[in-house]
Amino acid sequence: MSKSRIAYALDYPNLATARAGAAVVAPHVGVLKVGLELFIEAGPEAVRMAHELGAEVFLDLKLHDIEKTVERAVASACQLGVKYLTVHAGGGPGMLKAAAAAAAREKTGLVVLGVTVLTSLDQADLLAVGVAATPAEQAIRLANLAKECGLGGLVCSSEEVGRLRGAVGPEMVLVTPGIRPSGAELGDQKRVGTPGDAIRSGSSLLVVGRPIRDAADPAAAAQAIVREIDAALA
Repeated sequence: MSKSRIAYALDYPNLATARAGAAVVAPHVGVLKVGLELFIEAGPEAVRMAHELGAEVFLDLKLHDIEKTVERAVASACQLGVKYLTVHAGGGPGMLKAAAAAAAREKTGLVVLGVTVLTSLDQADLLAVGVAATPAEQAIRLANLAKECGLGGLVCSSEEVGRLRGAVGPEMVLVTPGIRPSGAELGDQKRVGTPGDAIRSGSSLLVVGRPIRDAADPAAAAQAIVREIDAALA
């Protein structure tokens, strides 16, 4: 079902507004994404709210810490029953292996996703932090590392998803943020793509926030993206 390929980002300042916004969109998407803003404000209650609406939950905390801290955080996320959890692939092999091992040990079906290069970054941003590579080169390097360390999926932009699919094969879940339907504003994103382009390039799951949340009719906006996914899969 195409709606299962959409993760709606609950980018709201508090639980009440997130619940109201999610209730409108949840029938038309398969996954609700709880990010840092909402999780810091509401904690595990945000995850429980998303579950109550019948969706799988994507906990987007982008963990990046010492091995034991990340290992314990992954185990805690498993206890919350989330489907997806993000860690920074740049955290290194020890951290990535610890995250993968914790998820496997808990046996809840959690998919640990390695974030490659944020969609808000470009080559100049990478160079500023000492990475002398293009976003695509860095994404592939980190994707291969994440696969070697046992992660179940990756987060990458639509510009890199096709190359990453070719590099890591068909099994890994590839999650694509920075999705913008044709004509939508880019906001703070630099490397974006349309829903159809991302799906055709090999994306498993599209993260969509503002184009749905800020639409005059969020439910209709979500349904339009479902139709675009249908067309890309036809």
